Amino acid sequence: MTTPMAQIFIHGLDSSNQGTKARFFKENYPDMIIPNFGGPLQERLEKLEKVLSGRSTINLIGSSFGGLMATIFAMDHPDRVKNLILLAPALPMLEALPEKREKIIPNPTWLYHGTEDTLLPLDTVIPVAQRIFPSLHLHVVEDDHMLHNTFRDIPWDELLTGS
Repeated sequence: MTTPMAQIFIHGLDSSNQGTKARFFKENYPDMIIPNFGGPLQERLEKLEKVLSGRSTINLIGSSFGGLMATIFAMDHPDRVKNLILLAPALPMLEALPEKREKIIPNPTWLYHGTEDTLLPLDTVIPVAQRIFPSLHLHVVEDDHMLHNTFRDIPWDELLTGS
């Protein structure tokens, strides 16, 4: 049996489900799934599969390394992902995964990335995003990797609920 629309936030490598973005979602979208991830990529992906098991329609939000995880999940389950929202995603890491790097994700994808991101520079992320997301809505903002200046101004209600 499947459940209705799920919303999930996937935090970055050095963050947790207690970080600034996670707390924002807990306060404003109390039904959002916000698991804590640790360990290497494969372990995190296995946990994500378990968390989303039985859910047929999903809005995925991924920040940094969580953006990579959300992208891989969408590659593996495009029929289950309604929208993909990526915040400074670690897309260049796809280049190390030959079985993934050429896959195309047809789902609507919103990507927010800062011009001052020194961890994942814009010029390393955009070419990958443009190659794999034909339905890309790219938002380049004056911010750094954490997107602290931009994050709360993203139209979350519109992206998550269509309102």
